[in-house]
Amino acid sequence: MSSSLLWFGAFGGQICKRLPPLLLTGFALSRDLALTLTELMTAIVVNSKLLLILIQKVIVVTQDMQTVLVTGGAGYIGSHAVLALQNAGYNVVVLDNLVYGHKDIVDNTLKTELIIGDTNNRPLLDQLFSTHSIDAVMHFAAYAYVGESVNNPSKYYHNNVTGTLTLLDAMVDADIKHFVFSSTCATYGVPKAVPIVEDHPQNPINPYGATKLMVERMLADFDVAYDLRSVCFRYFNAAGADPEGRLGEDHHPETHLIPLVLQTALGKRESISIFGTDYPTPDQTCVRDYIHVSDLAEAHVLGLDYLLKGGESTKFNLGNGNGFSVKEIIEAARTVTGHPIPAVECDRRPGDPPSLVGSADRARSMLGWHPQYADIETIIRHAWTWHQKRHSKVA
Repeated sequence: MSSSLLWFGAFGGQICKRLPPLLLTGFALSRDLALTLTELMTAIVVNSKLLLILIQKVIVVTQDMQTVLVTGGAGYIGSHAVLALQNAGYNVVVLDNLVYGHKDIVDNTLKTELIIGDTNNRPLLDQLFSTHSIDAVMHFAAYAYVGESVNNPSKYYHNNVTGTLTLLDAMVDADIKHFVFSSTCATYGVPKAVPIVEDHPQNPINPYGATKLMVERMLADFDVAYDLRSVCFRYFNAAGADPEGRLGEDHHPETHLIPLVLQTALGKRESISIFGTDYPTPDQTCVRDYIHVSDLAEAHVLGLDYLLKGGESTKFNLGNGNGFSVKEIIEAARTVTGHPIPAVECDRRPGDPPSLVGSADRARSMLGWHPQYADIETIIRHAWTWHQKRHSKVA
């Protein structure tokens, strides 16, 4: 009996989330009668028959839990996806080479299995798939610095394309049929119209966007040849942080606007640069589509659910549907942080389009996806909480 109780104590928190209300009422639990853990365990001991039923129910529940491999799960977006999957009741295994990921996030916050390795390592993938019952793969393991991709395209084709091909080959041999791909709106290149819809022509203008488009093409071919179903999500700027402050953005080097603005508020930078103030936009600075990272993660979970229910391969754009200018971001950050955040106006950067905004109408209608944190001040507030925690508070 004591070993059974220890077993229940270790997994009780997760179990209770998944058990039907009818079972919980067997322990006389209700909103009006909040038993302490000690009282709950006493109730179980008194009625060993209920304990046996509980164990039987839990075995069924845990056997039904599906396991997802998340590549790049120690990174910014990947870690939020792991958390969203866990909240949705999935088991998660993380594969990350830790080039940009953070081991402490997986160990201390996500508390799930971490396999340190690369998607180009076929023997490692074969071993992983032979020792774990993987139902689906969610793929975030990609290099994503646009400028670096121009200067070092080999690095990007090797990791983003060859690494993904190696992963897909291993999945085919392991008979794993469901794949959720974190793509990018960079596959569209300079848009002909905004907001950008899924059938907009794809003409990437940098190697990073080109590698993602190549993977999308591979997935279409793998669908036809191997019956491997996939969902591709295209989006521009993931932003914000876990609303509870558990996860957030921590890139080295950092190139994204909101973290750079917040670094300035933290006193880690003297000022924030505004590249171009003569664009055909309301305040003459670039407009971009920012999507809260938790909303982004939730979309990936919905995409996985869609596939597991028999959905066909497809692609979705994700975004708020309305962009925010550079000046709007800076002003919102000043409001949230209470710091002046000095800004310096600079010349345009080559290749920066005036406006990049994606239409998420298809994801809303097909997946039932609705962003919960579309307000820019909310996005920045969540990011600010994380940055103060992760990178020390302002004195």
